[in-house]
Amino acid sequence: MKIILYLAVLCSLAGCRSTTPEPEVVAQSPLEEFEQMKFGLFIHWGLYAVPAGEWNGQPVRGIGEWIMKWEKIPVPEYEKLATQFNPVKFNGDEWAQLAQDAGMKYVVITSKHHDGFAMFDSKASDFNIVKATPYGKDPMTDLAQACADRDLKFGFYYSQAQDWHEPNAAGNDWDFPEERDPAPYIQDKLLPQVEEILSNYGDLAVVWFDTPRLLSKEQVIELRESVKAKQPDCLVNSRIGHDQGDFDQTGDNSIPTQVKPGIVWEVPATLNDTWGYKKNDHDWKEPRDLVCKMADIVSKGGNYLLNIGPDAEGVVPPESQRILREIGQWMKVNGESIYETTHSPFNVNNITWRCTAKPGKLYLHMLNWPGESFEFQGLESKVKAARFLDGGQSIVFRQTGNSLALKLPQQAPDQFNTVIVLDIADDQAMVSEEYRFDAEPAVRHLYAWEARMRGEEFYYDWETQSAYNFIDDTRPRNELRWYNFPQSEGECWVDIEYACADADAGSPFRLSSRRIQWEAENTGPSELHGVIEGTGGAFKIKRLGRLTMFSPECTLVFGLKDDFCSASVKVRKLILTKVE
Repeated sequence: MKIILYLAVLCSLAGCRSTTPEPEVVAQSPLEEFEQMKFGLFIHWGLYAVPAGEWNGQPVRGIGEWIMKWEKIPVPEYEKLATQFNPVKFNGDEWAQLAQDAGMKYVVITSKHHDGFAMFDSKASDFNIVKATPYGKDPMTDLAQACADRDLKFGFYYSQAQDWHEPNAAGNDWDFPEERDPAPYIQDKLLPQVEEILSNYGDLAVVWFDTPRLLSKEQVIELRESVKAKQPDCLVNSRIGHDQGDFDQTGDNSIPTQVKPGIVWEVPATLNDTWGYKKNDHDWKEPRDLVCKMADIVSKGGNYLLNIGPDAEGVVPPESQRILREIGQWMKVNGESIYETTHSPFNVNNITWRCTAKPGKLYLHMLNWPGESFEFQGLESKVKAARFLDGGQSIVFRQTGNSLALKLPQQAPDQFNTVIVLDIADDQAMVSEEYRFDAEPAVRHLYAWEARMRGEEFYYDWETQSAYNFIDDTRPRNELRWYNFPQSEGECWVDIEYACADADAGSPFRLSSRRIQWEAENTGPSELHGVIEGTGGAFKIKRLGRLTMFSPECTLVFGLKDDFCSASVKVRKLILTKVE
């Protein structure tokens, strides 16, 4: 007994509690931490919420926050909107709680958009919410604190090049001369305001820049260094310009069609057609579509930044709140398959399923339920068990070579996206070479659901898996755009699967192959032209022709040209076959 007591005293004096060594904690870099969060809230809020998509009593097409540009509103006239901006219903806690309810891990809000109006207390310009509005307060202070209270990372959007309020910034070609010297704008407004947002709102996860133009590489480097000098751990996105970003930004609502490995990247996307508040935009995306888009993005290695546009009183539209909270309910059950995962080990060539991964686990996201059985090829790792993530019910499976067959219920257990967990024998999945994420298939299927449906009044029908309602309008023209898929240089045969009533046939179409840097089309396209033929309303596959493809990261654009009598055409997918 004395010996035991003596040993216990020695152990206590030595400070030991256990013979098991503590696991080593490896510190994450800010970029690694950002990549693992996966899901964030974007907020576009500013003076444009006052007109809310109308000017002089008339609705204005195009995204709401660009109304000053669309209507070429003179600066003095636009400044008058500040006298009407009084968001007395703003509540930072409610906004931060909404993000948390949705399962989001970070928040990014507009500190200054292209209209030049600062949504914070700025000493560099009186054109700001504190000095120019009856509200007279800085809402960003409350929102930053509300996010910190909930352990949500916080960041600011800042339009660094476009500022329609300033004669030496980019964008305003109706009030100011064409010649611009950005140096005074950079020194008097851009750099001081960026320093203000970095100094007054705590630690920022990101400064989210936009529309890179006008600024030289040296000026962009100076801007980046000003951020890092103030907050070394604050990230900047690639839209700062001149390859100075910490992570890559896709185009708006633009999801790569294939796994994009080796870099950190993010997709900014909207809940409806606009970013800033537009009272007559009721084209709300379904929660199912958004949940599946999130699984699609994460399976390809990206983050999802999903936007809301509060109104001029500071209220988040009820439909936005409903949609985000429905997504949050799914995330409460299935977040394990999203947060801190890595991209799919498989090539993407379908819209039935996607895959995310963790050591020893694969998560199959069933975007379109296959019915009583599902089989796929390529997995060489031994599967030890299969189960539903929600509830843990086991799934009967058969593995033969690199083929895995699952026995499933007739109806999908989850209305949005049922997740199946595969426990595998290897930490990292072993996949047959032709099915690997970096393999280039001989035949590539590009589905309408994967494309950016660019334009208003453009819809996706889940039942027929097709996009429809091409209309005749130039701002913006309704098009399907497939972005950033890796493609070898060369030619492809292109087929299209679509449906069109015979009576509605006859519109000319155009399919373009382009290289695109952000949204600037900088290379002459390879194009196919033809006329929409009737299919009796049934889906059929027709050959469009032979198209030259560019590399790397080719973009395909399909739309009707000039004559839109075939607006009822429904496009399901393109099929690309390499010409040998």
